[in-house]
Amino acid sequence: MTEEKDRRVALKIMMGDKEREVTFDELCLSNNLAQEALVRLLVKKKTFKPEELAQEIGQVRKDRYRAPKDLPPQDRS
Repeated sequence: MTEEKDRRVALKIMMGDKEREVTFDELCLSNNLAQEALVRLLVKKKTFKPEELAQEIGQVRKDRYRAPKDLPPQDRS
């Protein structure tokens, strides 16, 4: 990979009077860390069980990610 491709900017943020560029990789990592921390906290507080989360993830995957052959036909008129 080229350095330019590695530095694809997802957004720019202002911190005081300084502008900072956030790359897609940094944004992805930040989101993953926050999500993992949230899940750990919710499990620790017994809001849900890890098995329930795995089941829900499976359901979301089934609902959202379908093969093209499984999608309803589109109206092409």
